[in-house]
Amino acid sequence: MHIIIDGYNLIRQSIKFRRFERQSLEAGRRALIEWLSQYRRLKHHRITVVFDGWAGGSPHQERDYLSGIELIYSGLGVKADEIIKEIAASTDEEILVISSDREITSFARRRGQATLASPEFEMIVNKSLMKPDFKGIQDEEDDEEKNTPSGFAVENSRYSWAKERNEKKDDSNDDDSSSFLRMIMD
Repeated sequence: MHIIIDGYNLIRQSIKFRRFERQSLEAGRRALIEWLSQYRRLKHHRITVVFDGWAGGSPHQERDYLSGIELIYSGLGVKADEIIKEIAASTDEEILVISSDREITSFARRRGQATLASPEFEMIVNKSLMKPDFKGIQDEEDDEEKNTPSGFAVENSRYSWAKERNEKKDDSNDDDSSSFLRMIMD
C-alpha cells in the first residue's frame, strides 16, 4: 500500500506535532518524519509526504528520501494539494490519502482512492506503535526529556471512537477505506 500524506495538514491537526512546529517548520517536519519512519519500520508501507512550498522556497518541485520516506516539496506557486491530486489521478496503485482537507479527500474518493482524516490516521499509527511487539518506542517521559516525537501515545477510548466511527460509515462510499483501515491497523 502507498500512503500519501498532506504533511502540513497532519502536523497542524496534531497537538504533538504542532508543539514541534512552534519551534520551527523544520522541527515540525523532522518530528513527523521520525514518527512515520517508526511506523514504516513496523508496517513496511510505502509512504510519501507532500509539503507546501508554494509561498516560499524553491521555484521547482523538490524530492528527497529520509528514513525510507519519500518527501515532496511543491514548487513556488504550487500547493501540496495539487501534487497530491496529481499523484492520486496518475496512478493505478492502491493508495490511501491522509488529509483533513475536503477538497483533497473528495478528489481522491472520486477517483476510487481511499482517504483518512489526519487525526484518525494519527490515532491509528499511535495505536500500532503502542503494541508490545514493537520495540522501536521508548517511554514517553524519556522523549519529553530528549524533545523527540517518539513514543506518541493515544488513549484507547479515542482510538476506539475513531475505529467505531469508521465502522459505522456508509459502506457504499468507504469500502476501500475500511479495507485500508484494516491493513494499517493490523
